Amino acid sequence: MFEGQPKGLYALALANTGERFGYYTMIAVFALFLRANFGLTPGTAGVIYSTFLGLVYFMPLFGGMLADKFGFGKMVTLGILIMFGGYLLLSLPLGGNTVALVVMLLALIFISVGTGLFKGNLQVMVGNLYDDPKYSHMRDSAFSIFYMAINIGALFAPTAAVKIKEWAEHGLGFNGNDAYHFSFGVACLSLVLSIGIYYAFRSTFKHVEGGERKKDAAVSQEEELSPADTKARIVALCLVFAVVIFFWMAFHQNGLSLTYFADEFTAQSSEGIQSMAFDVINLFLIIIMVYALFSLFQSKTSKAKGISGLVIVAVLALLYWKYTRIEGVTALSAPIFQQFNPFYVVALTPVSMAIFGSLAKKGKEPTAPRKIAYGMLVAAVAFALMMFFSFDLPMPQTVAGPDGEPVAKHVADVTPNLLIGTYLILTFAELLLSPMGISFVSKVAPPKYKGMMMGGWFVATAIGNFLVAVGGLLWGKVPMWGVWAVFLILCILSALFMFAMMKRLEKVAK
Repeated sequence: MFEGQPKGLYALALANTGERFGYYTMIAVFALFLRANFGLTPGTAGVIYSTFLGLVYFMPLFGGMLADKFGFGKMVTLGILIMFGGYLLLSLPLGGNTVALVVMLLALIFISVGTGLFKGNLQVMVGNLYDDPKYSHMRDSAFSIFYMAINIGALFAPTAAVKIKEWAEHGLGFNGNDAYHFSFGVACLSLVLSIGIYYAFRSTFKHVEGGERKKDAAVSQEEELSPADTKARIVALCLVFAVVIFFWMAFHQNGLSLTYFADEFTAQSSEGIQSMAFDVINLFLIIIMVYALFSLFQSKTSKAKGISGLVIVAVLALLYWKYTRIEGVTALSAPIFQQFNPFYVVALTPVSMAIFGSLAKKGKEPTAPRKIAYGMLVAAVAFALMMFFSFDLPMPQTVAGPDGEPVAKHVADVTPNLLIGTYLILTFAELLLSPMGISFVSKVAPPKYKGMMMGGWFVATAIGNFLVAVGGLLWGKVPMWGVWAVFLILCILSALFMFAMMKRLEKVAK
């Protein structure tokens, strides 16, 4: 699974994991921090939160433009330094006055700009490793590995953020508001780790940092592209970006309407073996077992197979021991369901790579555009499942809260397995679309516009994130099944559009 990949892939992936862990740790508690520290209303806090997310995904467009001119490596390094400054400002416990609010907003600008310089350009460098004919056939699998690394950070970040805040609050005696800053401080430390990895292993990818006009393969390719070819590639990428918008609009309902569903319609407790799924340590053990199983079957020496077998037995024994320790019921909160997506990504990436690797050997592996179209169809299946099990559910309801304001009422106890299964299907869709889409951009983008085109991918993601609000606008306005039907229809139409454009997309991908 990992054999034959250039060493630079792992260095860049690990550098990205450190940065993503810090980002998701900050995001996990940021909305709560805004309300607790500054006394903001939910609406005002939501505007700041969504604007920040939008900037994080829009800024890579400008970061890519700068990298096309000055080099990807320089922008990645500058981005980390600027992000560090932002997280450092955010970690300062300045209270809840106007000065503190201004410093916080300045910190968000720093983080957005820094992410814009770092995120897309790091991915371009990964793609540049595979411009070498020796590795070109492994481009899709490389981005699957890279994408998995992102989700390792996302898997542990929410738990880390909560535990660090609790430690600062109860262990060190800080008040609740100041304790949030310890979670933000973790992001600073993660960036130190990220830049350390980047420079420690820079020799493995320095040749793809760009910034020097050499007569290398990339420049030669740039000179050979005619204006017509350049236009055809950019048009093809824009077609993909249009589809990506609707995918992220549907997929990121995990943070909005699907979370509302978890809060208002899903059982709030679990027991027995089902409750083990809500412990992140158990999920991590399962990930270890999955990779040990692959090692068992792919290892070439009996010693390696033996070690893999022992790991599997040890994990199974530990999981069984934890199962015997379960007592009573486990309380569930709506946000906990969001841990399943990164878990599935990390656990299923080797499965996905094995399937497509087998198809590639037979000459039957689908092209990246075709995988994207299939991903939209798989996403449609997830929302079809939600729609089917929502036909008999009542409309969302509200009751008066302690302060007299209307709050959501829990009106049903649907099995948690529905959302667990839905996130599984959506993750299959994500693995078909997201890493494959990034791979497609890195391959098809005209060399002199690689940074800008990768930025375009993130702009499409940003637009999709803004459109996520549609789920909230529909909530309580249409029958429950109708909310999911909207996303089902959008996914199907997007897939049909991709298939209609397939010849044009596959032509430029050759």
